[in-house]
Amino acid sequence: MRALHLHENWTALRTIVTKEVLRFARIWVQTVLPPMITMALYFIIFGGLIGSRIGEMDGIRYMDFIVPGLIMLAVITNSYSNVVSSFFSSKFQRHIEELLVSPVPNSLIILGFVGGGIARGLAVGVGVTLVSLFFSPFSLHSLTVTVSVVVMTSVVFALAGLINGVFARNFDDISIVPTFVLTPLTYLGGVFYSVSLLPDFWQAVSQLNPILYMVDAFRYGLLGTSDLSLTVSYAIIIGFILGLYLFALTLLNRGVGVRN
Repeated sequence: MRALHLHENWTALRTIVTKEVLRFARIWVQTVLPPMITMALYFIIFGGLIGSRIGEMDGIRYMDFIVPGLIMLAVITNSYSNVVSSFFSSKFQRHIEELLVSPVPNSLIILGFVGGGIARGLAVGVGVTLVSLFFSPFSLHSLTVTVSVVVMTSVVFALAGLINGVFARNFDDISIVPTFVLTPLTYLGGVFYSVSLLPDFWQAVSQLNPILYMVDAFRYGLLGTSDLSLTVSYAIIIGFILGLYLFALTLLNRGVGVRN
């Protein structure tokens, strides 16, 4: 009986994830290709034109320095946008109700949507990495750190996107957080500069930005250099995963935003 129950849950989870992956894969020209083109422009403008004048950052060629941050920027934005748009569309078209009244646990519904966000985030991340090879030689200091940080970061923002989707009441609401919260935090998260260059006060302020820890840990995985403690970065990322997951689960269990 238990084996049958596990098989049913696995089938449900696989179905949701497959649906989410096919949702963005079918229109990859609109979902995967544009971020790659955008990041190529960043490499050309910031890495090539401006970077040639900057020279080095923390003893690393500026083009090489920004590669990890731009990859992480693409992963963050796409993991987030995939889930928030998908979940809100399910609410708008009112087929999320079919999932909620089904025997599928809310925890699996969350994992299914998050799985789709991770898939798109990593797909775009791989695409941007391939684009970066035209501008910077590939470097990998620690495979374990690189993979674990990028996957966990994708989970964090996929969960955040789901929470945004729960509270969103119209299509305008799903763009507020990316525009006014996510984008500023990302650009102030050490993508284009080292926080060691900032005055002490602004270094302290920057350390309140969780994206800084994600970018810094990922940069360590690729280049072997970091401004912050790797242990602290992992603790913060894991803390956000647990906190956001429990919050999302509580929202679904209470029917917030989906049972009006």
